[in-house]
Amino acid sequence: MFTAIEKRMEKSIASLKSELATIRTGRANAALLDHVRVSYYGSDVPVSQIGNISVPEPRMLMITPWEKTVLGDLEKAILSSDLGLNPSNDGEVIRIVLPELTEERRKDLVKQVKQVGEKAKVSVRNIRRDANDDVKKSGKEESLSEDEVKRMQDKIQKITDRFITEVDEVVEHKEKDILTV
Repeated sequence: MFTAIEKRMEKSIASLKSELATIRTGRANAALLDHVRVSYYGSDVPVSQIGNISVPEPRMLMITPWEKTVLGDLEKAILSSDLGLNPSNDGEVIRIVLPELTEERRKDLVKQVKQVGEKAKVSVRNIRRDANDDVKKSGKEESLSEDEVKRMQDKIQKITDRFITEVDEVVEHKEKDILTV
C-alpha cells in the first residue's frame, strides 16, 4: 500500500519538475518550448517533433526543422506563445535569443514558481487524504485495531512530509536559478 502512495507522490514531483522546466530562467533550455504547438499537416504538434532544438549559447535556442516548409508556421507559433520571445528566421534555422530578465520579471517568475509548487503540495496532500480514507475504510472492514490504523496513518504522514520537503527543495532550486543574474 505504501509503495503505491509513494509512486503517486513521485508522479506529482515529476509533474512539478516538468512544469517548472517550462518557466523561463536567464538561461536557454530546450524544455522552454515544450508547450508550444505548431500546426503541421493539419494537426498541432510540439516543436520537438518538427525539428531539432539545440542550445548553441547560454542565452540562445536554435531550432533546425526537418522540413524547411515549416519555418513560417514554427515562427508564428513561437510568436503567439505566452513566452514573449522573438524568433529570427534565416531560411534554414530559427534562432531565439533570450533577453535578459528584468528584476520585476524575475519576481513575477518566482511568484509563478511558488504557485506551481503550491499546486504540487496540494496534490501530495490529496494523495495523503485518499490514503488515510482507505486506511480508515480497511480498518473497519478488516477489523484492524485503532492503534494499527493510527500507526498506518503516521507512516502515511511521514511519507507525505518527505515529499512536501522535496517539493520545497525543487521550488527553492528553481527560485535560485531565476534570481541568479
